[in-house]
Formats: sequence, structure tokens, C-alpha cells
Amino acid sequence: MFTYEVVQEGLTVEDLLRSNWRLGKKIVHELRMAKAVTMNGEPVLWKDPLKAGTILNFAFEMPTSNYAPTNSCDVTIRYEDEHCLIVSKPKGMATHPNEPTDHNTCMNHVMKHIQDQGGQYAEHVHRLDQGTKGLLLIAKHPIAKSIFDRMIEEKIITRTYAAEVQGNIRSDSGKINASIGKDRHHSSRRVVSDSGQHAVTHYEVINRYKGTCVVHLVLETGRTHQIRVHMAHLGHPIVGDIMYGARETSYGGYELHAIQLEFDHPFLNKLVVVKDV
Repeated sequence: MFTYEVVQEGLTVEDLLRSNWRLGKKIVHELRMAKAVTMNGEPVLWKDPLKAGTILNFAFEMPTSNYAPTNSCDVTIRYEDEHCLIVSKPKGMATHPNEPTDHNTCMNHVMKHIQDQGGQYAEHVHRLDQGTKGLLLIAKHPIAKSIFDRMIEEKIITRTYAAEVQGNIRSDSGKINASIGKDRHHSSRRVVSDSGQHAVTHYEVINRYKGTCVVHLVLETGRTHQIRVHMAHLGHPIVGDIMYGARETSYGGYELHAIQLEFDHPFLNKLVVVKDV
């Protein structure tokens, strides 16, 4: 399924899976029982130290994702390797199906690309609101999904967004630390609430115009509508975001763009920085 080059002298397979990748007990047990890790075609002893440069082969039964493929993949792929891909989701397209009849979501397009490559598994690591465009990270096998999920939880995948907001924020940069919960009076709306989930957004003003400013925002957490709620809470809703108190625009909708993803690749041992233009 994939290979991994050992870079740490004396590393064992046990250390790699449990300490470096910090995989769950169930996945580690399944890999051990399946004798999924080999070297030069032979099973590896999990507690034997390995030399730097050793190539490990991982082969296991791949589950099948349930996204029906589209006839053609109409989303732009910004980055891809054997473990993940990063696509640019268009504005107006859902990240994944919410109903059995949803067949034109980003994940449906991704599955077409995966199947064209002979694959059968793809799962999104995070999600973007339908009205938000930009970069979406997708795992290509379950081990990658487990590791990237943890990296999102531990805030070591940096997600940067750009938005034009109403008014001019007084500070050039700042941190919004305000919990977010559901609005009891509106099923899809979110509000700042002491009883909600912990949510932190960092912002930096990039350009100032008459009546608006452009900000770059970095998510520390990933709550539903987080940036939209936090900017409205600050008194500067995203231009056109009428759900959160902004004035309606002539073109309709709002503009929120996931412009950059940055992370240390757990399999390739390199920094990955992908931008959307």
C-alpha cells in the first residue's frame, strides 16, 4: 500500500507506530495480526532496531469509502502523494454528502480521481462550509486518516483563511477566544456561548479599505462557522454574510477562502506548505 523510509537510527516498528505515529491500539493490533509491515518481502520483528535508510513496506486490507464517484473530477488538486491529497473546493460545493441523494460534493469528485488511480479509499480530515472555498486535506489510507485526525486535534496543521470584513478592525492583529454553541432559535446558526465548545481564532489585518479590511485568519480549533461567528462577535462580520449580521452584497453570499495548509508530513519527514490562489 505504501512505503516508509526510516530516518531515525535504531528505531523499531513498535516505536514508529506507538510513539512516533501514536496510532490507536486497535490499528496497531490489526497491523501486527496481519503481518502488514515487511522489509525486502519478509515480516519485520517489531522490537528489532532498524538502520536509518531502511525501507518498510506497509500492506493491509484497504476499506472502501462510500462516496459515489462523479463522471469526472472537477475539483483542482493542489498537492498529492501516496498518503494524502489537497484539493481546492469551489464555493457553493458541500464537502461531503449529507443526504443519500447528494452526489456532487467535493468528496464525490475526489472519489472519481481516486478510482481513476485504482484506489477505493478517501476520507476528508477536516471540512469547509459550503459557502467557503479553498484547501481541503484528504487522507488516502486509514493510517494517514488516524494520524492527520490527531494532528488536527493537536493544532499542528496550520490552516490559514482570508476574508474581507465590514469596518476596520482597530488592532492590526489579535486572538479571539470565545466558545461557540448552537443557536436555539436557528438550526444552522451558531453563537458565542459560555456553554459552547472551546474555539480560538487568530487574525491579522492585511489590507485596509474604506469601510472594510482584508484579514488573514488562523484556526486553532475547527468549530462549525467558527470564523464567521468570531468575526461577527468582534463586530466585523464577513462582507455579505447576512446570517451573521453583515449587509447583503449585490452578488450574494460571502467570501471566505482557505488559502494555505502547512504541516510536517508524518510519512515523508518534510514540511508541506500548499497555497491556493
